[in-house]
Amino acid sequence: MLGKLLPQSFAFHRRLSNAYLASQLVAPSVTSRRSPPFSTHSSSQNPNAPSIEQLDDADESQSPPTAATISIDRSGLYNPPEHSHEPTLDSELVKHLKGIIKFRGGPISVAEYMEEVLTNPRAGFYINRDVFGAEGDFITSPEVSQMFGEMIGVWVMCLWEQMGQPQRVNLIELGPGRGTLMADLLRGASKFKKFIQSLHVHLVECSPTLQKLQHQNLKCIDQDNEAESAEKRTVSSLAGSPVSWHATLEQVPSGMPTIIIAHEFFDALPIHQFQKASRGWCEKMVDVAEDSSFRFVLSSQPTPATLYLFKRFKWAANEEIAKLNQIEVCPKAMELTQTIAERISSDGGGALIIDYGLNGVVSDSLQAIRKHKFVDLLDNPGSADLSAYVDFASIRHSAEEASGDVSVHGPITQSRFLGSLGINFRVEALLQNCTDEQAESLKSGYWRLVGDGEAPFWEGPDDSVPIGMGTRYLAMAIVNKKQGVPVPFQ
Repeated sequence: MLGKLLPQSFAFHRRLSNAYLASQLVAPSVTSRRSPPFSTHSSSQNPNAPSIEQLDDADESQSPPTAATISIDRSGLYNPPEHSHEPTLDSELVKHLKGIIKFRGGPISVAEYMEEVLTNPRAGFYINRDVFGAEGDFITSPEVSQMFGEMIGVWVMCLWEQMGQPQRVNLIELGPGRGTLMADLLRGASKFKKFIQSLHVHLVECSPTLQKLQHQNLKCIDQDNEAESAEKRTVSSLAGSPVSWHATLEQVPSGMPTIIIAHEFFDALPIHQFQKASRGWCEKMVDVAEDSSFRFVLSSQPTPATLYLFKRFKWAANEEIAKLNQIEVCPKAMELTQTIAERISSDGGGALIIDYGLNGVVSDSLQAIRKHKFVDLLDNPGSADLSAYVDFASIRHSAEEASGDVSVHGPITQSRFLGSLGINFRVEALLQNCTDEQAESLKSGYWRLVGDGEAPFWEGPDDSVPIGMGTRYLAMAIVNKKQGVPVPFQ
């Protein structure tokens, strides 16, 4: 049966193509994306990273002090000039971050800074705004072309087929953005009634603003249940599938086969950064300088995250670590992967992870993007997206340690992943029934998804040339071993 799966995926694809030929194309003509200028060398440095000021080292020739202290004078950090009554220009989030540092009496980790900046309930970057699309801060693959969501739908249907076509399936998306990927998936798969009728869509989203956008883009209808005690039921009119929202993966009901999609989700999980110093590996921290701006410093003693650093060392070759001066580790990615693996082990199914990253140790990759441009990591926190390369090797080891009942496949390039699922046939079918303007958008969107570098066919302005991210993004699958090897990782 496994040998027939790939041809089946093309059959699914051709049926999807026919269903879409008369539909309106959605392929915004944009060039900016969330993905950074990419280097395959894990020790590449972030050109926008601020300089680091080390906390004063004790004299290494002397015995260490009996009590660990941070040797820096903070006596004037929060004392304004005498008789000064000028109003502060700090944002709510900046005041909050400075308050945490002042209360702690010392710097906070990069991970805590990143988590507050992105998901603070009152002022986090993702919480109260739409950050996606040409008018937002970055573009993701689903916003580039409808074909991306359609191909993810092909993969989900192929896995459902391998699972034995269960009558009920939890289809979970982590961090669904505007809901564009899921909308394209459901719209494209709506002709396959048996598959669609099996789905209960679960969207893991903490932003109320994005939840409303997802509700709108999935064309959801809220239905009142006859029983007074029952909660209202929400259904996507795109395919008639029920839709539920949750703040965390753990809140999604378990006990039935599960398919999880995590597209550009792991890259936003908070990371800890470590730098090699004279006294060994020290965690990079965020502190407040004398002029009240934020700055990076190095910890004066081991931090709790050091345990995860040593865990990452265990999974890497000594030669790989020896050549690095900086390392990033993501405990939340390890823990999330463990949760995914355990659920797939108990409930069956699989997970698809697509993101930009490396299949090995990641060095200094943390970056900030505001309005499609790179900015300083510490400039006006909460106004820019923060993200880092995904350590796919760490995901593999975390899943394999969590359960012996799952297998990990990949990573492979996004170009190979989408190509094997039939995106080439899909774009050819769409080009046969579209306007010249739609054709240009289709070609540009296709190149951005599977190409590498600048599009050779581009004749427009140089600053708008489509840049391919087909080799910058990687795809990995975690599946229950009962399902065998998923398409197209054979």
